Amino acid sequence: MAEALVRARLSGRHGAQVASAGLAARIGESADPIAQELVAERGLDLSGHRARQLTPDLMSSFDLVLVMEAEHVRAAEELSPAMRGRVHRIGKFASVDVPDPYGRGHQAFAAALSHIERGLEGFERAFWSR
Repeated sequence: MAEALVRARLSGRHGAQVASAGLAARIGESADPIAQELVAERGLDLSGHRARQLTPDLMSSFDLVLVMEAEHVRAAEELSPAMRGRVHRIGKFASVDVPDPYGRGHQAFAAALSHIERGLEGFERAFWSR
């Protein structure tokens, strides 16, 4: 969901690249049907999404890595110490973590999406609207 929202917010910006990966991704799986439904309500498409694992090589190809929870910052920086300072919680400016909704139903996915949107609004105000 975060990838689709970030991609939409950054579309049209020269050189902006967006990708998604997980610390415990179920490699090759498509996005959860609930996630697909919720982003479709916002005019976005997750049908082609396939999960992949976060790797140091993947991380090093980006200027910014957004994660869902404070613990993920530590884990990502541990995975790739060279990325320290470029890994941030998506909810950093909204002071919120995004709990993993996987397997928890529609309400959990809707709440996670709401947290992601709030977090991205903070990043947009701080960086992307310049």
